[in-house]
Amino acid sequence: MDKKKPIYIIEHLEPELFEWCLIEYQHISETVGKENLWFTNISNEKARKKLEKFGKVYSESIKKLGRMIDFSKICVLDPEADKLLVTGDSRVYDYFLFGGILGDYPPKKRTKKELTKFISGSGERHIGKEQMSTDNAVYTVKEILDGKKFEELKFKDKISIHLDKFEFVDLPYRYNLVNGKPFMSSQIPVYLKKKGAFR
Repeated sequence: MDKKKPIYIIEHLEPELFEWCLIEYQHISETVGKENLWFTNISNEKARKKLEKFGKVYSESIKKLGRMIDFSKICVLDPEADKLLVTGDSRVYDYFLFGGILGDYPPKKRTKKELTKFISGSGERHIGKEQMSTDNAVYTVKEILDGKKFEELKFKDKISIHLDKFEFVDLPYRYNLVNGKPFMSSQIPVYLKKKGAFR
Protein backbone atom coordinates (compact mmCIF):
# COMPACT_ATOMS: atom_id res chain seq x y z
CA MET A 1 0.00 0.00 0.00
CA ASP A 2 1.34 3.43 -0.91
CA LYS A 3 2.29 5.67 1.97
CA LYS A 4 0.06 8.70 2.40
CA LYS A 5 1.77 11.82 1.10
CA PRO A 6 2.27 14.71 3.57
CA ILE A 7 0.30 17.90 3.21
CA TYR A 8 2.39 21.07 3.14
CA ILE A 9 0.55 24.06 4.62
CA ILE A 10 1.62 27.67 4.07
CA GLU A 11 0.04 30.05 6.56
CA HIS A 12 0.31 33.40 4.76
CA LEU A 13 1.49 35.98 7.32
CA GLU A 14 2.05 39.05 5.17
CA PRO A 15 -0.52 41.90 4.89
CA GLU A 16 -1.02 41.18 1.19
CA LEU A 17 0.02 38.68 -1.47
CA PHE A 18 3.19 40.35 -2.68
CA GLU A 19 4.49 39.29 -6.09
CA TRP A 20 7.58 37.78 -4.43
CA CYS A 21 5.32 35.57 -2.28
CA LEU A 22 3.30 34.50 -5.32
CA ILE A 23 6.47 33.48 -7.17
CA GLU A 24 7.65 31.41 -4.20
CA TYR A 25 4.23 29.83 -3.71
CA GLN A 26 4.09 28.78 -7.36
CA HIS A 27 7.58 27.30 -6.99
CA ILE A 28 6.42 25.34 -3.94
CA SER A 29 3.46 23.98 -5.91
CA GLU A 30 5.82 22.84 -8.66
CA THR A 31 8.01 21.19 -6.00
CA VAL A 32 5.45 19.21 -3.95
CA GLY A 33 2.44 19.09 -6.30
CA LYS A 34 -0.78 21.09 -6.20
CA GLU A 35 -2.66 18.20 -4.57
CA ASN A 36 -0.29 18.24 -1.57
CA LEU A 37 -0.31 21.98 -0.88
CA TRP A 38 -2.64 24.15 1.20
CA PHE A 39 -2.61 27.93 1.62
CA THR A 40 -4.31 29.30 4.75
CA ASN A 41 -5.11 32.80 6.02
CA ILE A 42 -5.88 34.08 2.50
CA SER A 43 -8.71 36.51 3.24
CA ASN A 44 -8.52 38.51 0.01
CA GLU A 45 -10.70 37.05 -2.75
CA LYS A 46 -8.39 38.22 -5.55
CA ALA A 47 -5.43 36.54 -3.82
CA ARG A 48 -7.44 33.35 -3.32
CA LYS A 49 -8.22 33.14 -7.03
CA LYS A 50 -4.54 33.55 -7.89
CA LEU A 51 -3.50 30.78 -5.51
CA GLU A 52 -6.20 28.27 -6.49
CA LYS A 53 -4.02 27.37 -9.48
CA PHE A 54 -1.29 26.19 -7.11
CA GLY A 55 -3.07 24.43 -4.21
CA LYS A 56 -6.08 24.30 -1.91
CA VAL A 57 -6.92 27.72 -0.46
CA TYR A 58 -8.57 28.60 2.86
CA SER A 59 -9.59 32.07 3.94
CA GLU A 60 -9.25 31.08 7.62
CA SER A 61 -6.03 30.83 9.56
CA ILE A 62 -4.80 27.33 10.34
CA LYS A 63 -5.51 28.25 13.96
CA LYS A 64 -9.24 28.09 13.14
CA LEU A 65 -9.20 24.82 11.22
CA GLY A 66 -9.15 22.54 14.25
CA ARG A 67 -12.58 21.24 13.27
CA MET A 68 -11.03 19.80 10.10
CA ILE A 69 -7.69 18.42 11.20
CA ASP A 70 -6.11 16.97 14.32
CA PHE A 71 -3.56 19.52 15.54
CA SER A 72 -1.47 16.71 17.04
CA LYS A 73 -0.77 15.64 13.45
CA ILE A 74 0.71 19.05 12.56
CA CYS A 75 4.45 19.70 12.62
CA VAL A 76 5.31 23.40 12.76
CA LEU A 77 8.61 24.21 11.08
CA ASP A 78 10.13 26.73 13.45
CA PRO A 79 13.82 27.75 13.49
CA GLU A 80 13.50 28.14 17.27
CA ALA A 81 12.39 24.51 17.81
CA ASP A 82 14.65 22.21 19.84
CA LYS A 83 14.47 19.12 17.61
CA LEU A 84 15.78 18.66 14.08
CA LEU A 85 13.36 17.19 11.54
CA VAL A 86 14.14 13.59 10.57
CA THR A 87 12.67 11.20 8.01
CA GLY A 88 10.82 9.27 10.74
CA ASP A 89 8.71 12.34 11.48
CA SER A 90 6.72 11.46 8.35
CA ARG A 91 5.23 8.57 10.38
CA VAL A 92 4.25 10.92 13.22
CA TYR A 93 2.83 13.92 11.36
CA ASP A 94 0.51 14.28 8.38
CA TYR A 95 0.79 18.06 7.98
CA PHE A 96 3.89 20.26 7.82
CA LEU A 97 3.20 23.92 8.55
CA PHE A 98 5.28 26.86 7.36
CA GLY A 99 4.92 30.58 7.97
CA GLY A 100 4.52 32.39 4.65
CA ILE A 101 6.84 35.25 5.56
CA LEU A 102 9.00 37.57 3.50
CA GLY A 103 12.20 37.26 5.47
CA ASP A 104 13.43 39.95 7.81
CA TYR A 105 17.13 40.28 8.41
CA PRO A 106 17.90 39.69 11.18
CA PRO A 107 14.92 37.35 11.74
CA LYS A 108 12.11 38.51 14.04
CA LYS A 109 11.08 34.98 15.12
CA ARG A 110 7.62 35.51 13.66
CA THR A 111 6.87 31.79 13.25
CA LYS A 112 7.05 31.24 17.00
CA LYS A 113 5.11 34.44 17.76
CA GLU A 114 2.34 33.91 15.20
CA LEU A 115 2.06 30.13 14.81
CA THR A 116 3.89 27.80 17.20
CA LYS A 117 2.40 29.30 20.36
CA PHE A 118 -1.17 28.99 19.03
CA ILE A 119 -1.32 25.51 17.45
CA SER A 120 -2.10 23.60 20.63
CA GLY A 121 -0.90 20.00 20.61
CA SER A 122 1.26 20.34 17.51
CA GLY A 123 4.89 19.31 17.27
CA GLU A 124 7.83 21.56 16.44
CA ARG A 125 10.90 20.83 14.35
CA HIS A 126 13.69 22.90 12.84
CA ILE A 127 15.71 22.43 9.66
CA GLY A 128 18.74 24.35 10.84
CA LYS A 129 18.81 27.73 12.48
CA GLU A 130 19.58 29.76 9.35
CA GLN A 131 16.70 31.63 7.73
CA MET A 132 15.45 30.21 4.42
CA SER A 133 13.00 31.42 1.82
CA THR A 134 9.66 29.61 2.14
CA ASP A 135 10.21 27.53 -1.01
CA ASN A 136 13.63 26.43 0.24
CA ALA A 137 12.19 25.48 3.63
CA VAL A 138 9.56 23.34 1.90
CA TYR A 139 12.14 21.76 -0.40
CA THR A 140 14.36 20.90 2.59
CA VAL A 141 11.46 19.27 4.44
CA LYS A 142 10.41 17.29 1.36
CA GLU A 143 13.95 16.00 0.86
CA ILE A 144 14.15 14.87 4.50
CA LEU A 145 10.70 13.26 4.47
CA ASP A 146 11.68 11.48 1.26
CA GLY A 147 14.62 9.88 3.04
CA LYS A 148 17.61 12.21 3.16
CA LYS A 149 19.39 13.22 6.35
CA PHE A 150 19.73 16.93 7.01
CA GLU A 151 23.52 16.51 7.03
CA GLU A 152 23.40 15.18 3.46
CA LEU A 153 21.83 18.35 2.07
CA LYS A 154 24.04 21.04 0.59
CA PHE A 155 23.40 24.74 1.23
CA LYS A 156 24.74 28.15 0.34
CA ASP A 157 24.27 31.02 2.77
CA LYS A 158 23.76 34.38 1.10
CA ILE A 159 23.65 34.63 -2.66
CA SER A 160 24.02 37.56 -5.05
CA ILE A 161 21.75 38.23 -8.00
CA HIS A 162 23.32 40.40 -10.69
CA LEU A 163 20.95 43.03 -12.05
CA ASP A 164 23.36 44.26 -14.70
CA LYS A 165 27.11 44.49 -15.25
CA PHE A 166 27.64 46.65 -12.15
CA GLU A 167 24.66 46.23 -9.78
CA PHE A 168 23.65 43.23 -7.75
CA VAL A 169 21.27 42.34 -4.90
CA ASP A 170 22.42 40.23 -1.94
CA LEU A 171 19.86 37.76 -0.57
CA PRO A 172 21.03 37.03 3.00
CA TYR A 173 19.26 33.68 3.35
CA ARG A 174 20.08 29.99 3.10
CA TYR A 175 19.45 28.25 -0.23
CA ASN A 176 19.64 24.58 -1.12
CA LEU A 177 22.19 23.70 -3.76
CA VAL A 178 20.64 21.45 -6.40
CA ASN A 179 23.07 20.28 -9.09
CA GLY A 180 25.43 22.97 -7.81
CA LYS A 181 22.93 25.82 -8.24
CA PRO A 182 20.79 27.67 -5.66
CA PHE A 183 17.23 26.33 -5.50
CA MET A 184 15.24 29.31 -6.73
CA SER A 185 12.40 30.05 -9.11
CA SER A 186 13.67 31.29 -12.46
CA GLN A 187 11.20 34.16 -12.00
CA ILE A 188 13.10 35.66 -9.04
CA PRO A 189 16.06 37.11 -11.00
CA VAL A 190 13.62 38.44 -13.60
CA TYR A 191 11.53 40.05 -10.85
CA LEU A 192 14.61 41.60 -9.18
CA LYS A 193 15.88 43.02 -12.44
CA LYS A 194 12.47 44.57 -13.01
CA LYS A 195 11.87 45.85 -9.47
CA GLY A 196 15.28 45.93 -7.85
CA ALA A 197 13.60 45.12 -4.50
CA PHE A 198 12.12 42.24 -2.52
CA ARG A 199 8.45 43.28 -2.57
